[in-house]
Amino acid sequence: MSSELRTTLRNFFRLDHIGNYPVEYDEQKHGPYDPSRYYGKPDTPFGEVKLNEIGEWIGRREKGPRRLAALISRAFWRWQMKYMQPRKANFCGYYQLAVAGMIFFYSLNYLRLRGHRRYKYH
Repeated sequence: MSSELRTTLRNFFRLDHIGNYPVEYDEQKHGPYDPSRYYGKPDTPFGEVKLNEIGEWIGRREKGPRRLAALISRAFWRWQMKYMQPRKANFCGYYQLAVAGMIFFYSLNYLRLRGHRRYKYH
């Protein structure tokens, strides 16, 4: 195994970065930490990317399981702060969870339920 691959694997399985702030976060510059905000270098939003620039835009993205986990975490915290944690939150977040659960369990049982589509009960 080459030393470059060994170093990459060692950095991938490091556990000392779990629970720390992102490397890009600077308290003096950004103020209080917000888990729903991306602190990396800003880039063109996806909605403003032209079709001929999509390849370059995807190439500039940071890829990997750690970045994917950070993306999912930011999306979760955005949802939490918008629907579940406001001072005067209504039941919208709970309705979203209920509908997501119904869709999930319907998709699990779809193969069993589709046989009843043309079944005559009389």
